[in-house]
Amino acid sequence: MQTPREPVPYEFGLSGKVAAVTGAASGIGRAIALQLASQGASLILHTRSNDHGLRETANLAQSLNDRIEVSLIFEDFADPNHQDRFCQKAWEAQGGVDILVNNAGVDVLTGANASLSFEEKLELVYRIDVVSTVRIARTLGQQMRTRPGSAIINIGWDQADHGMEGDSGEMFAVSKGAIMAFSKSLAKSLAPDVRVNCVAPGWIQTAWGENSSEYWQSRAQRESLVGTWGLPEDIAAAVAYLASPAARFINGQVLPVNGGFNHGGHSPRPGKES
Repeated sequence: MQTPREPVPYEFGLSGKVAAVTGAASGIGRAIALQLASQGASLILHTRSNDHGLRETANLAQSLNDRIEVSLIFEDFADPNHQDRFCQKAWEAQGGVDILVNNAGVDVLTGANASLSFEEKLELVYRIDVVSTVRIARTLGQQMRTRPGSAIINIGWDQADHGMEGDSGEMFAVSKGAIMAFSKSLAKSLAPDVRVNCVAPGWIQTAWGENSSEYWQSRAQRESLVGTWGLPEDIAAAVAYLASPAARFINGQVLPVNGGFNHGGHSPRPGKES
């Protein structure tokens, strides 16, 4: 008779780890940073120019865990030189990086960028979301090979797999679909030293979601099997799990966090999306 195997005591904590989170001044990036801090990780936080927001994230993180160290980096990822500077600063800030979360992206749905043409938005999204994710993950990923148990988590989009109509759907299918495919390839390149996974959010109630029209409010609830918007904290919980030792056997995967996508829940709206 085979001897019963002892239960494996999986560790979800991140004490002693250093986590770099891009786009951490608000929204999903802030929620990720706070969750990682609550699990014991020291933080390297990035934003392009939102000084107030990033310092607020840092203060909140240290109020959750006053034993962690927090470093701040300000770089504009539209410029490859700034991407390179971020990598150097991030690695030097606390003597290395164990966890990299590529969350930074340009907002083309609200603010001044919302008035740009489709082509202008597409170029911005490709340059800032896709190129920076690829270059930063490749650069830091090679260095992280020296850090046992290290992990990279990129951010995709659940509907990139099956598509969504309209300008935004087409644009984000290009950018987030590329990131999801890249994550699978990078996992093979860095194996077995660094795990690489991708979280694909569904309808998450960020600033855009909070102020969206009744059509989008209804659609977001209708297209989730749990019948509600997701929260930034839902994405943060998934990222923290994938970064933890408990996820040691999960690599090269895309994890949709969407409450279960309801493929039959969408009734196309006449006309062009706003």
